[in-house]
Amino acid sequence: MHCRILSVTHKAPLWLETGVKEYVKRFSDQYRLQLVEIPLEKRSKKQSSKTALEKEGERISSLIKAHHHVVALDVKGESWSTEQLATKMASWQTHGLHVDFLIGGPDGLADKCLQRANEKWSLSPLTFPHHLVRLLLVEQLYRAHTILIDHPYHRA
Repeated sequence: MHCRILSVTHKAPLWLETGVKEYVKRFSDQYRLQLVEIPLEKRSKKQSSKTALEKEGERISSLIKAHHHVVALDVKGESWSTEQLATKMASWQTHGLHVDFLIGGPDGLADKCLQRANEKWSLSPLTFPHHLVRLLLVEQLYRAHTILIDHPYHRA
């Protein structure tokens, strides 16, 4: 199974990058996880947040292939338990899907990205910094993966 995390971001704190890399390297060979960083557009008096969001959305959209299954992380999305995520991952793997997870910047995801999404997932009703969302997502993907391979991490 091949998954990508398409994340709008700027330089993350080292401790977050270290955490993300740690979880990525833990995945077994049958599960490939790729991190793709989309540069955060500058917000200023000359460029509104709406314009910046649309530009970020264009860049994200250009990276998504037509046959990819897209999961947008959005506070208005559906809430999944780790077990439900594991079930979804098993289904995606069975169907040979390439899955793209979309993480927006400080203004979220552009409407274009949300409309393209096959599913919308909310990690929590809380608002998190987009850097932290990436770490939470990778950890939850790893945790769901350990359920599927019957590894003790999930029970720890």
